[in-house]
Amino acid sequence: MTADVAKIGLLVFVAAVLQVAVFADVTVLGGEPDILLVTLVAIALRRGPIVGAFAGFFAGLLLDVSLLDTLGLTSLVLILVGYWTGRFGETAAEGRRWAPYAAVAAATFLYLAATLVVHFLIAAPAPARAVLLETMFQVIVLNLLLAWPVYGLVRRLLPGRDPVTLSGGAGVVG
Repeated sequence: MTADVAKIGLLVFVAAVLQVAVFADVTVLGGEPDILLVTLVAIALRRGPIVGAFAGFFAGLLLDVSLLDTLGLTSLVLILVGYWTGRFGETAAEGRRWAPYAAVAAATFLYLAATLVVHFLIAAPAPARAVLLETMFQVIVLNLLLAWPVYGLVRRLLPGRDPVTLSGGAGVVG
C-alpha cells in the first residue's frame, strides 16, 4: 500500500510538472491536451473513488500552486472528477477496452463544465463560449489521444486491483 501511495504521488507530480512545463504551450486547433487530467483518470480507474479523490486533491493543489491560481478551485473540481471516475471504474468491467476512453471523454467534459461553474460561482471571468463551443471538442480529442499511452503506463505501475467485498471491506470475494 505504501508503495502504491508513493507511485501515485510520483505519477501525479510528474504529470503536473509536464502539464505546466510542456503541455501548457501545446495548442492544436485551439485545444490544449491535459495530461494531468488523463493521469488522474487512469489512477482513479485503477484504484477507485477514494484514491481518485485524494489524487485529484493533490493534482489540483500542485496545479494551483504552480500557476499561482486561486488556491483550491482546481482541487475542488479534480476531487469530483477523481471520485466519479473511480466510481465508474468500480461499475465498468476492468477488461473492457472502451472504459478508459469513455472515462477520459466524460472526465474532460465534466472538468471543463465544472471549472466554468466554479468560476461563475465566485464571480471570476469564465469564457463559457470559448470553452464550450470553440475548444471543448479539440481538448476531448487530444485527451483521447493521450489516454492510450498514459493508461498503459499507469496500468503497468499499478497492477491489479484489490478485490472488494459487497460489505465494502478489502478481502477476497468468495
